[in-house]
Amino acid sequence: MRMGILSLTAAAAALALGLTACGGDSGQTGATSTAESSQKAGKIGVILPDSKSSARWETADRKYLEEAFKAAGVAYDIQNAQNDKTAFQTIADQMMTNGATVLMIVNLDSGTGKSVIEKAKSRGVATIDYDRLTLGGGAAFYVSFDNTKVGTLQGEGLSKCLADKKADKPIVAYLNGSPTDNNATLFKQGYDGVLKPKFDAGEYVKGPDQAVPEWDNTQAGTIFEQMLTTEPKIAGVLAANDGLGNAAITVLKKNNLNGKVPVTGQDATVQGLQNILAGDQCMTVYKAVKKEADAAAKLAVALAKGEKPTASGSVKDPESGQDVPSELLDPQAITFENVKDVVADGYVAKEDLCTGDFAAKCTEAGIQ
Repeated sequence: MRMGILSLTAAAAALALGLTACGGDSGQTGATSTAESSQKAGKIGVILPDSKSSARWETADRKYLEEAFKAAGVAYDIQNAQNDKTAFQTIADQMMTNGATVLMIVNLDSGTGKSVIEKAKSRGVATIDYDRLTLGGGAAFYVSFDNTKVGTLQGEGLSKCLADKKADKPIVAYLNGSPTDNNATLFKQGYDGVLKPKFDAGEYVKGPDQAVPEWDNTQAGTIFEQMLTTEPKIAGVLAANDGLGNAAITVLKKNNLNGKVPVTGQDATVQGLQNILAGDQCMTVYKAVKKEADAAAKLAVALAKGEKPTASGSVKDPESGQDVPSELLDPQAITFENVKDVVADGYVAKEDLCTGDFAAKCTEAGIQ
């Protein structure tokens, strides 16, 4: 296990003295901390990817990172690139110009992320890959979940749901995540590990298999509609996250197939959980974002204060072959039986989930 060790230069620390964060872009509000205790620390810049592919970036990650930075008394600036690669690079440049000594990014693709990381390194700015590994980027740290396990849970979940439906040689379709997102590659490795042996053994039939560019839910709906037209007997859908899953469910509803065709998901969004309560979605994967944000914030704060933090493990970058010091957290499969766990953990509020017709379903699911 390699330990990542970085130190911030005195010049970089001095540059960040007393600086506070600026407003976010694209209508998103940035956040500022001016605590006196941050005067001896640098400033942390965080770039989130978008607010469309998953609600988590704005509803969870931003909130938890802000809480962690405020508690540590460090200056920070959190902005959202809204899936704009040019804006992503511009934001990074502005953050570093405005005194960021630590840069935490969720890359839009490895090429853009690598460019930003290399520029940061040239300026003595420490870098952290958050949630997505930038291939060939060489960030100082990587903080995420065990993404192969996420896919394994999805494959296992779909298999169980198909067994519950007593499906005979079901045709399984894949709605994969963005081809430019390394996480999507890892998810697919995970669910292929579960489902491919079943295809090979003739237990399941491999149906349409397509990636959704940039995790775009609208495109996912169009893609799945074409899949269903080509193969009307699709019996199960491995959708890589809740947004893609909901796109498939919308198409299934139009064909009176919702609830009859199991659909997976990921992120435990309100929409995904409501689809599970309604019986339209088979399962999702809960990633305790607060734990991820806290782990990343702990590293970022230590770097901003000129300390030399270490990670508990490492991940090999498949492009560079280098070991990246990493913190990987465990995901959890969520079905109707344990939706209540996500609420009990505080990730989703009961008042947001249990609205209208879902109130009775929440009671049935044991949500207090």
